[in-house]
Amino acid sequence: MKKISLLLLIAFVFSLNAKIIIPPVNAMKQAYPSSSKIDKKNITLTNTQAKKIQKKAKAKLKNKKIKVFKAMKKNKVLGYGILINKKVRSKNAAILYIISSDSILKSIEIIAFNEPLEYIPSKTWMKKFENSKTSKNIPNITGATLSAKSIIDGSRLAFSFYEEMLKGKK
Repeated sequence: MKKISLLLLIAFVFSLNAKIIIPPVNAMKQAYPSSSKIDKKNITLTNTQAKKIQKKAKAKLKNKKIKVFKAMKKNKVLGYGILINKKVRSKNAAILYIISSDSILKSIEIIAFNEPLEYIPSKTWMKKFENSKTSKNIPNITGATLSAKSIIDGSRLAFSFYEEMLKGKK
């Protein structure tokens, strides 16, 4: 089953036509204790759910199928990784937003990116997101404004998705 899931994930990321930087499961393992169990599943939104999430986020979803990773330890949900696919300039990127069970954005990991790698925002800039809620004003960065906008829009979508579909659920 794990091999099939991995193959499906690789096929999904390759369908984005993007360069894989880090597998999402590895990003989740870096964010949570090594003894945590990471589950993954796809959630397909209804039209109503998708519209509600987009309205709240003030950003557009690329598609209604969202890949979710859940970190658990001793039957307690530690948090989620929500994989959002966004077009940066003309090509796709897959970004994992890691949100703790207490509704805090722990980190952001760029999973796949098909634009030139120099368009990836710096780790320093992306750390401004850590341990915050999306209502925080995050500054734009010179020379990578489309990448920054994609990441900011994605964070609003991830939080809206989390609040609508995952918050308070096991």
